[in-house]
Amino acid sequence: MRRWGFLLRPQWLALYVVVAAFAYLCFTVLAPWQLGKNTQTSRENAQISRSLDAEPVPVTTVLPGQDSAAPDEQWQRVTATGRYLPDAQVVARLRLIDGDPAFEVLVPFVVDGGPTVLVDRGYVKPVEGSAVPPIEPAPREPVTITARLRDSEGLATGKDPFDADGARQVYSINTEQIAALTGVPLTGSYLQLVEDQPGGLGVIPLPHLDAGPFLSYGIQWIAFGVLAPIGVGYFVYSEFKVRRREREAAGVPDPDRALTTEEKLADRYGRRR
Repeated sequence: MRRWGFLLRPQWLALYVVVAAFAYLCFTVLAPWQLGKNTQTSRENAQISRSLDAEPVPVTTVLPGQDSAAPDEQWQRVTATGRYLPDAQVVARLRLIDGDPAFEVLVPFVVDGGPTVLVDRGYVKPVEGSAVPPIEPAPREPVTITARLRDSEGLATGKDPFDADGARQVYSINTEQIAALTGVPLTGSYLQLVEDQPGGLGVIPLPHLDAGPFLSYGIQWIAFGVLAPIGVGYFVYSEFKVRRREREAAGVPDPDRALTTEEKLADRYGRRR
């Protein structure tokens, strides 16, 4: 098998390693990442569509206790009666509302006969570039609000809360982090106010019901993972054909071809002479 010996040369071995690693990433990381995003987006779209026709329910029916969360009920409209805790207000920075930068204003809300939930009052636009503008405080008297349930966000890696412009600022709406920051225990899900609510600011619009390109991207990564080894096979075959044509042009016999009887005799007696 001498004619296949070139396949064991360092550059070919390096190619095998790179292609194998790429295919492995396609099947285990890249494709699952995109397909997972497609599943998440489809789930969220279904929840939004269902919530558009559903009547609001009391928040205590979905968040009965302080440690509760309701990921399966995200976007469901709920009602709550209680009072805000304006002194524990926090703002989430680097948010985008209709493509424009904004701050989202977050305040704990003590539900009568229920848990304390984090309420997203809505958004305000930055002033003087990126500074937090003056924010009208939430009412201190008891109020009844209608809002949508939202899942707590993951923490922004490497970005700690800080105080600036007279406001405590965070990079993600993570109820656990905000509870530690304010000293107020909060539920795992938070509430996002709808329009015309006590303490409301700029209304955050619902996401567009668009599945996005994630499914097609996931399928493309699977296809890349399949095509990469096939491409290596094609290169091997092409290299073999080139080498065979070069040997034929130079009159060099195929080293792996079986010799005929005449060739064996000629070779034997030729060597004796």
